Amino acid sequence: MMDETEFWELIDGTREDAQGDPEDQSDLLVERLTGLDPDSVLDFARHFEARFNRAYRWDLWGAAAVLLDGASDDAFDAFRAWLIGQGREVFEGALHDPDDLAELLEDFDEERDGDCEDLGYAADEAYERLTGLELPDLGLPPRPREPEGLPIDFESDAALADRFPNLWERFRD
Repeated sequence: MMDETEFWELIDGTREDAQGDPEDQSDLLVERLTGLDPDSVLDFARHFEARFNRAYRWDLWGAAAVLLDGASDDAFDAFRAWLIGQGREVFEGALHDPDDLAELLEDFDEERDGDCEDLGYAADEAYERLTGLELPDLGLPPRPREPEGLPIDFESDAALADRFPNLWERFRD
């Protein structure tokens, strides 16, 4: 049974070994998960999916819109996977207050960062390699239909700058 600490150790170890490159981190994660038993891969997938769903919030979507200069549904999904890949401190800090990402992120390269869709599929790929089967239903509640919290006008620079003053000043000004 994989616990939360082991989950974050896998995330942190692969990010460090990939030197922060999201694509390399995804590849390394598949490799490491393939070294585990199928039940551990399922546990990892449950931890990942639970955090992915917790991050389905308007305020995080707004922060993604600031960092990425706009964020579609798909871009926000890839951003949430990337955010998990940044590790527990950054992830939990962003959930506490998305504007804190201005301090939590050492840097942010719009070309490389904020997009790690493949990380969200690492467990699927590892499970399939180990068993020859698709990842079964994880038994988690479905993602909410609407993000949690109050919507933000992503089209309004003024609204984004007002809601995320630190992120706006550091990454958009």
